[in-house]
Amino acid sequence: MAAKRLKESPSQTAGPYVHIGCTPNFAGIKGVYDGDPGAKMLTDTVEGERITVTGTVFDGQGAPLTDALIEIWQADALGRFGTMNSGFTGWGRCPADQSTGAWRFDTVRPGASSVGAAHIIFWIVARGINVGLHTRMYFPDDPLLDSDPLLSLIEGARRETLIAKEVSPTVFQFDIHLQGAGETVFLDV
Repeated sequence: MAAKRLKESPSQTAGPYVHIGCTPNFAGIKGVYDGDPGAKMLTDTVEGERITVTGTVFDGQGAPLTDALIEIWQADALGRFGTMNSGFTGWGRCPADQSTGAWRFDTVRPGASSVGAAHIIFWIVARGINVGLHTRMYFPDDPLLDSDPLLSLIEGARRETLIAKEVSPTVFQFDIHLQGAGETVFLDV
C-alpha cells in the first residue's frame, strides 16, 4: 500500500496569535512574564541620548492598523550592535494601540556603525501580512545619509520613506505605509 502524502496547507497570516505569543500581558494573559519581552529597552543607567520613536502603521487605504506588532533592533549610542551597553538591550517590541494604531519606543539615539548612517531596523507583522516586513528608519539630520550604502540605492521620494520626521530634539515620528502613495521601502532580507 502506497503512503499517502499530505498536501501543504496554505500559509496563514499571524492573526491574533502573534500578540498571544509575543506580548501575552498585552493580550490579557498574565503570569507568563512579569512584563512583555522587549517592552523596556533601557534602564536608568543607560549611556547615550534618550529619544522616543513613535509612529503608526497604515494600510493601503490609509487606515491605521490597530493589530500591528512592531519590533526594532538598533546599535547602541556608540554604534555597536549586539552589546549589552550599560542598561540598553538594543531590541524592543511594541504592539500598536488597539484604538489608534499608534506605537512608541523609548530608546537611545544609535551611533553610526560600520554599515553606514545611524538607523533603527524595523520588523512589522499584522493581519494580512504573511511574512514579516523589514525596513529601516534613518535620522533626518545625520551627516552620513548621503553616503549610506542602502540609501544610495533608493531614488527620489522613495528614499524619504525611510527618514523619520523630527518632532522635537528627542522625539522622532516614523509612520509606515504598507501600500499606496508614500509606500514605505521594505527590504528583502
